[in-house]
Parts: sequence; structure tokens; C-alpha cells
Amino acid sequence: MRRSLNPPSVPRSPFYSQGIEVPPGRTVHVSGQVGIGADGTPAEGIDAQTRQAVANVHAVLAEAGLGPEHIVSQRVYLTTGESVPGFVEAAAEFVGEDPSATTLLVVAGLADPALLVEVEAVAVGPA
Repeated sequence: MRRSLNPPSVPRSPFYSQGIEVPPGRTVHVSGQVGIGADGTPAEGIDAQTRQAVANVHAVLAEAGLGPEHIVSQRVYLTTGESVPGFVEAAAEFVGEDPSATTLLVVAGLADPALLVEVEAVAVGPA
């Protein structure tokens, strides 16, 4: 369905593709998801918040009848550079053989100071 674009002249990463070519289909834009569960309580630490944010993205996709394999692009926001290793370790559990195009940014803060990570995604499923 989608095709990763990783030309040999560009550095390769196991965690993201340099680009994704997507044929026509249903597009779902997932709002930024944070490390808060349905009970409204932030998870403790970057690992747990990452797992919860990713689980929230997957839940939104499931509501549309899609799965993580349909994600073509993600943006990740971290509140501190020190969180990058913990995020990468926790997120690695969810990265398949054909990762999406991904941008990771370190920002001054999110909507709540207790939040450490926010993940937004675009997914494309069959028409």
C-alpha cells in the first residue's frame, strides 16, 4: 500500500523512513496524543508516557478501522533533550520493519507541565 523512500544518498535510520509515498485512500489525522490514560492521570516518566501516548494513537486509529501499519507520518514533541533516549527505547517496541516518516522535536513545554511527550500521526488506509 505505501512505499518507503530511503535513497542511498541519505542517511538511513531504523526508526523512521526519509519519505513515504501513499496511494489514494482514507486519510486519518490523529491529534497530538499525550501520556494520559482514560482516567486523566499522567503516566510516570518518559517510558510510561511514551507507551501511553502511542497506545492512545493506536486507539484512535482502531476507531477508524486502521492500525499502526497504516501510519505514514508522525510528529513527536519532547519537553527535554534528556528524554530522547527513554523515548527511543520505549517507542522502539512499536516500530515495525517499514517505519513511517517521523519528525522529533524538543519543545519548551506542552499544555500541562506534567506532560513529557506528545505524538501526532497521519495514517492512510484503503479507500
